[in-house]
Amino acid sequence: QVQLVESGGGLVQAGGSLRLSCAASGSIASINVMGWYRQAPGKQRELVARIFSGSTNYLASVKGRFTISRDNSKNTVYLQMNSLKPEDTAVYYCNADIQPGGQWNRFEYWGQGTQVTVSS
Repeated sequence: QVQLVESGGGLVQAGGSLRLSCAASGSIASINVMGWYRQAPGKQRELVARIFSGSTNYLASVKGRFTISRDNSKNTVYLQMNSLKPEDTAVYYCNADIQPGGQWNRFEYWGQGTQVTVSS
């Protein structure tokens, strides 16, 4: 069974940095897009960054501060977050488009979420 397990959230002061990790485990044939979303209280979930075949996309408000990267040998995606602001406070979710081993179809998977809190 495929799972996404996140780590690296926490509490940090404004201007600080955090690095999130998300590892996909289980029987996996291939992984297409991997990305990070976030959801703040009372707001809709939004795409923060995604990476596919070396190409990246970022939410405008995080460009220049966040960097998404990927280690295909470990089925892991990272989100390096620098110059954090209080408005970055949210639950961050890992997302991936995965073809499980032995199956033809691809499915979208989500991590359990990790809290990031930025104090002012």
